[in-house]
Amino acid sequence: MRILADELGSLAYTVQLSQAGADDTTPVVLVHAGIADHRMWDALVPALAERHTVIRYDLRGFGQSPPPSGPFRETDDLLKLLDHLGHERVHLVGASWGGRVALDFALAHPSRLRSLAVFSPPWRGYAWSEEMVAYDEAETAALEAGDLDTAVDVNLDMWLRGPARAWEDVAEGLADALREPVRISLRNMEAVDEQSLEPVAGDLAALALPVLVGVGKLDVADFQDIARQYAETVPGAAFVEFPTAAHLIALDAPEELAAALRPFLAATR
Repeated sequence: MRILADELGSLAYTVQLSQAGADDTTPVVLVHAGIADHRMWDALVPALAERHTVIRYDLRGFGQSPPPSGPFRETDDLLKLLDHLGHERVHLVGASWGGRVALDFALAHPSRLRSLAVFSPPWRGYAWSEEMVAYDEAETAALEAGDLDTAVDVNLDMWLRGPARAWEDVAEGLADALREPVRISLRNMEAVDEQSLEPVAGDLAALALPVLVGVGKLDVADFQDIARQYAETVPGAAFVEFPTAAHLIALDAPEELAAALRPFLAATR
């Protein structure tokens, strides 16, 4: 991992150079989910790196990026990283909370993007179902009791297993690999939330760049609905579903995700 130090602490990031040569195509930036870190993309990177330089980083308070020492915006952090690396325009891909960060960045800095792909992003102000409220209450109760292990299990059950399958249907090793990133995110959640500034407002219907929206068909019903809302709201957005994936498509179906992303990126390079 490389480190970008700044006045708020540091951002950890990694760069995988394109196998086709540095001058071939626009770089791809991957923004991880809110219960993961940059490693959630491990199985996808080789396919994308065949033609693109692939940039991944840990949001503040996740993975190897510590919580910020002062007020911050995640979109500002991404802009800072792109400027540091000298990339004027990139393809931006985000999953779950990383998808919302990617959308906010597209609204704030559209000229810096060649395309945008988001998978299972939340919708600000969405009227969550009883299922989602119950998950939030269970996580909150565990954290207030100081029971981090239970809070981790609650998140793994909700976001990795999902509501539509049993644990034996989840690929072996995924839960163990995700447990540490979830623990780090929960441990730092309060510190991050206290310093997080509201993103710059923008109009999704005014986005004028190629957009791909995706969701797993085994995901929580709320996120399937939200994904369709994004696809209907953003002009010209393409929509794709992943039959074997729950919320974390990059973990459940990396080959299918690569198959959706590669032609989309090729058409917008």
